[in-house]
Amino acid sequence: MDHQKLRESISEAWATDVLPSLSGLIEIPAVSAAYDAAWEEHGHLRAAVEHVRGWVASRGLPGARCDVVQLDGRAPLLFVDVPATPGAAATGTVLLYGHLDKQPPLGDWSAGLGPWQPVIRDGRLYGRGAADDGYSGYAATTALEAVRGAGGEHARAVLLLETGEESGSPDLPAYLEQLADRLGEVSLVVCLDGGGGDYERLWLTSSLRGAVQATVTVRVLETGVHSGLGSGIVPSSFRVMRQLLDRVEDAETGEVKLAEMVVPIPEERRAEAARLVALHPEVAVPQLPLLPGMRRASDDDVEVVLNNTWRPTLSVTGAGGLPDPAVAGAVLRAWTSFRLSFRLPPSADAEAARVALERVLTTDVPYGAQVEVGDFMVLNGWHAPAPDAWLASALQEVGEQVFGKPCQSLGIGGGIPFMEMLGRRYPEAQFVVTGALGADSNAHVPDEWLHLPFAVQVTEAVARLLDAHARG
Repeated sequence: MDHQKLRESISEAWATDVLPSLSGLIEIPAVSAAYDAAWEEHGHLRAAVEHVRGWVASRGLPGARCDVVQLDGRAPLLFVDVPATPGAAATGTVLLYGHLDKQPPLGDWSAGLGPWQPVIRDGRLYGRGAADDGYSGYAATTALEAVRGAGGEHARAVLLLETGEESGSPDLPAYLEQLADRLGEVSLVVCLDGGGGDYERLWLTSSLRGAVQATVTVRVLETGVHSGLGSGIVPSSFRVMRQLLDRVEDAETGEVKLAEMVVPIPEERRAEAARLVALHPEVAVPQLPLLPGMRRASDDDVEVVLNNTWRPTLSVTGAGGLPDPAVAGAVLRAWTSFRLSFRLPPSADAEAARVALERVLTTDVPYGAQVEVGDFMVLNGWHAPAPDAWLASALQEVGEQVFGKPCQSLGIGGGIPFMEMLGRRYPEAQFVVTGALGADSNAHVPDEWLHLPFAVQVTEAVARLLDAHARG
C-alpha cells in the first residue's frame, strides 16, 4: 500500500468532503431517546441516520449496501455492508462502530457557539456530536476509501452506527439478533467512540466501566406540612434518604459497600495504571476544574486512576422534591427523589448489582417510610482481550509512522454498551477501541469540539489497521 497516497487522500477527503457533511450532521438536534420522550415524533434520530446514509452512499464504494434499519418502537441504525477487496487474505468481518445520537445541550455555550451550530476555529470543529461521536462514520468510510485508493486491502467491512448509545444502547441486543446473519463472523471490531488524554498518539481503551442508574424516591407524608408543626414528629424524607445512602456508600471515603459492585483488580491493570502515571502523568489524571482549596479523593495518582477505572463509584446526578432555595418555604416536604448513578468495574455483573441495590434500599426502611426504586439503566463494562501478534505489530507501526509516538493503552471511566455485547457474541474477535476524543473535548457538556488534525490521523490509523488485518 502506498502510505503517502493514503495520507494525502485522507487529508483531502476530510477537507473537501467530510467537513461539509459532518457540519450538517451537527445541525440536526438528534438528542438520544433517554432525553427526548417524543424522539420518534420529532424525527431527529431518523434524520441523522438518513443524512449519513446519503453521504456514505454517495462515496461509491464498490458493492457497498447502505440500509437504514428500524425495528418497531426502537431507535434506528445505519448498516453499511462493504465487500472485501479482491486481494484480501483475511476471513471474517471487520465491524466498525459508532453512534449518531447526542447528549442534550446541557447549559450555556460560549459566545458564538451553540450545540446545533457547527463552527470551525483554530483546527477545532465545535458542535454537539462532533467528537462524541458523529465523526466516526465519516472516519470509517474515508479509511475504507483510502485503503482501496492507495492499493491496500481490507476484509469485508460492516459499518454500524446506532442512535441509542447515549441512552445505554437499550435497543442493540434486539438489533444484534436481527442482524446476526448479516454480520457474519466478526474477527475485528474497531470502535471509534473512545479517546485519550492528548492528541499526540493513538490511545487504546483497555477497559470500560459498567453502570447502574436508578431513581430512588422516599415518601413520608401525603402532603407537605408546616415545618414548625411537623419537624421532630415526622422524620424528614431527606434524612431517611441519607440513611439509605449510607447503606450503599461510605460518606467518608466514597467506598461503595455493595459486594456485588466490587471486583478484584487484575494485576495487569494495576501495572498499566502505574505505567500510565510514570510515562504520562499529565494524562493519567484529568485536569478537572477544581475550585481553589478543593482536594482530590486521593493524593496517590495510581490509586486515583484505579478509582476511575476499576472501583465502583456513586454520583447523585439529579434530585426532585426540592424547591429552589430562593422560593423554599418553611415546609416539611412530603418526598425526596435522587437519581443515583453507579459506575461499576469492567467485570462486575450489572444486573446482579441492580438487584442488590434495589434490595438494600427497600428492605427494613427507617421509620417505615415508603421507598420506590425504578427507572433503571443497566449496562455491563468491558475488558479488552490481549492483541494477536498481527495487531500488536500493526499498532506499533501506526505509532511510529502516523503519530511518531508509541500507542498508549488506558482504562476509561465511562462505558460503551456495545463493546460488552460484542465481546460476549464474538469471543475470538480482536478489539481496537480508540477515537478522537480528548480529555478536554467537552463531550456531554457545553462547547463540545473535535480536534480536526487528530481526527485525520485517527482515520489514517484505522486505514492501516484495516490493511494489516486483511493481509493477516
